[in-house]
Amino acid sequence: MRNCLLLGLALVFAGNAVAAADESAAWSDAGQMVVVTTPGWNVNHGTLRTYERTADGWKEAGAPAPVTIGKAGAGWGLGLNAPRHDGPVKREGDLRSPAGVFDIGEAFGYAAKADTAMPYRALSATDYCVDVSGAPQYNRIVDAKVAGEKAVEGSTEPMRRDLHVHGDQRYRQGFVIEHNPQQRAQGGSCIFAHLWKSPVDATTGCTAMDPSLMHRLLAWLRPDEHPVFVLLPASTYEKLQAEWHLPALEEAAR
Repeated sequence: MRNCLLLGLALVFAGNAVAAADESAAWSDAGQMVVVTTPGWNVNHGTLRTYERTADGWKEAGAPAPVTIGKAGAGWGLGLNAPRHDGPVKREGDLRSPAGVFDIGEAFGYAAKADTAMPYRALSATDYCVDVSGAPQYNRIVDAKVAGEKAVEGSTEPMRRDLHVHGDQRYRQGFVIEHNPQQRAQGGSCIFAHLWKSPVDATTGCTAMDPSLMHRLLAWLRPDEHPVFVLLPASTYEKLQAEWHLPALEEAAR
């Protein structure tokens, strides 16, 4: 009986190890990583660091910089890692930024073009991100002129905020954080990295930053490097760092 119990425990541990290996395989080909850590789940600000993969492992690229995130802090999102519940879970409208590992999608902005190698979307007055859960285009940026006004009905996310929201410049430059690509109902939508209103203004779920930092990120990111975005509370990051093959934060401080 004792041998059977030991064998059972060994199989459980082996299964967990395989699951962890399989999970990190989703971003094993990432050559660039944008990492945001916060002091806790319910904190609305953090520090952004960037890393490049080298033959010797992850190497920091550029200096750490402050960012703001969702007004309510962070919550586990739907990205490249398996869903987790050992902390708050991101829901539509909860004012939390999604935590986890995510693909970085297209860049966007008000200008016709940008200094970036990433796919770039020049935003128009009829571009909206659909934040209506259950809508066919939920969590998608669509052009109402192409998709039809019905496709964006009820959406509160016009992408040309300068034209629709009193000259707002926050979407003047940004990129998509691929949270909830499967469009799970109430899973959360329209998550971006974008410009901040000020260093003390939190967001409704995005990650916001100084224009100079955004300019640096857009010039640095390369689609052929499969860049990923990581957001975690610092204590959770440290627990998962080895298992998820993430950069060691202490290296950033040296």
